[in-house]
Amino acid sequence: MRWADLLVLLHAAPYRLVAFPFAALFHHLCASGHLSLTARYIFLLVGGCLLAGIAMGSYAVLLLIPVAGSVLILLSVSPAHAHTWVFALQMFWQTLCHLGLSSQEMDPQDARPAIALSAIMLLTQKATSLALDIHEGLVPLQLGQGLLQRALPLYSYLLFFPALLGGPLCSFSRFQAQIESCGALPHPLRAAGQRCLGAVALQGLRAGLAGGLASRQGCAGLGCLPHIWAQALLLRLAYYVHWVLDEALLEAAGFTPEVGQGDLSIHDLWTLETTHRLAVFTRTWNKSTSRWLRRLIFQRCPVQPLLATFAFSAWWHGLQPGQVFGFLCWAVMVEADYRIHPFLSAWATCQGVKLLYRGTTWVFTQLIVAYILVAVEIESFSMLCLLWTSCSSILPLSYSLALLLLLLAKNHRIIKWFGLEGTLKII
Repeated sequence: MRWADLLVLLHAAPYRLVAFPFAALFHHLCASGHLSLTARYIFLLVGGCLLAGIAMGSYAVLLLIPVAGSVLILLSVSPAHAHTWVFALQMFWQTLCHLGLSSQEMDPQDARPAIALSAIMLLTQKATSLALDIHEGLVPLQLGQGLLQRALPLYSYLLFFPALLGGPLCSFSRFQAQIESCGALPHPLRAAGQRCLGAVALQGLRAGLAGGLASRQGCAGLGCLPHIWAQALLLRLAYYVHWVLDEALLEAAGFTPEVGQGDLSIHDLWTLETTHRLAVFTRTWNKSTSRWLRRLIFQRCPVQPLLATFAFSAWWHGLQPGQVFGFLCWAVMVEADYRIHPFLSAWATCQGVKLLYRGTTWVFTQLIVAYILVAVEIESFSMLCLLWTSCSSILPLSYSLALLLLLLAKNHRIIKWFGLEGTLKII
C-alpha cells in the first residue's frame, strides 16, 4: 500500500485537507475575539466561494445559481409558500444538472463535475431544511433589518466552507447559535485530529481489502456472494472515511453536531456492521440524510410514505438505472424486514434458537445490504441486468416472496375477522 493512497481518500478529500488550516484559523480568530459576528459570516461565505472555485472550477456556477435563487425566494416569498418554491427550484435545477452532466462525455480523471453534483445535493438538503424551518416558524426572518443583514446569514449558511463538500446536515438555528458562540469549544483540533486518524485507519483497512479483492478475480454462481459482499464493504468503508473527514473539518472550525446527530460515531459504526435488522441499518446509515428524508417526505406523505421516501431518494441521487432499482428494492426489503422479524422472533424462544436466528438474519442483512449498495452504484442498464439475473438476487427475491406471503396471511386473518369467507366463495 502506498502512502499516497492514504491521502487521496476520495475525489474531494484533498480539498477538505486544504480547508483544514482555514477552519482552524477561523476558530482561533473567533476564540481570540478578532472577528465580529458579521465578519464571521463573511469569512465562512468567502471561504465557501473560494473552495467551490478551487474544487469545481467553472462548474461552481452550477452551485452558485441555485444558492442565489433560494435566498431570493426566502426573502421575497411568504413563509407559507417558501418551502414549496425552494423545493421546486432545487429539485428542478439538481435534476437538470444530473441529466446534463451524465449525458456528456466527461474525462474520467476530471472529478470537478462529480464534486459539483455532490455539493448541489447537499445544498438541496440545507435549502429545503431552512425553508421548512421558516415555514414551521422555527426560524423567524428579521423583517426589520436591512436586506444585506437578512441575506448574509442565509448565504453563509448555504455556502459555509466546512460543510460545502460534505455533511452532516446542520440546522440553520444551530448554525447561527454556533456562529455566535464560536470559540467556546475547547481544543477542537484534538477532536478533529482523532477523527482524521480514524479516517486514515479506515482507509488503510479499505486499501488492504481492495488489494486482497484484486488478487481474487473471477467467480461463478453462489461463489460470487462473498465477492459482492467484499465490494459492498469497500463502498461502505469509503463512505465511512467520507463522513469522518467531514465531521473532522466541522470540528476544526468549531462546529460540532449535536449528540447522536452526526453521520458516524463509534456506536453507529458498530451498529451498522453488527445489526441483524435491515431497518436498523437503514436508520443508522447516513443519519443526517435519513432524518432529512423522514422530515421532508416520510412525515408529509399521506400514502405509502416508505415507498415515497425511497423513490424520492432515488430522484435526489440522480435517477440512474441502478439507483432507481436499488432504492425501490431497498424500500421493499425494509418493509419485509418490518414484517419478517416479528414473525421469526416469536419462534425463537430458547437461547440456542435465538442465536441461530440472530446469526442467520445478520448474514442475510449483510448480503442484502451488499446487493443494494452494488446495485445503486451501477450506471448502465446492461450491468444491472447481469446483477438481476445473478445468484445474488436469491435473497432479495426470497424476502419479497416472504413479504407477499405475510401480507396474504394478514389479509386472510382480516377476512376471517369480518366473516367474509362465504362472500368470497360466492364471488
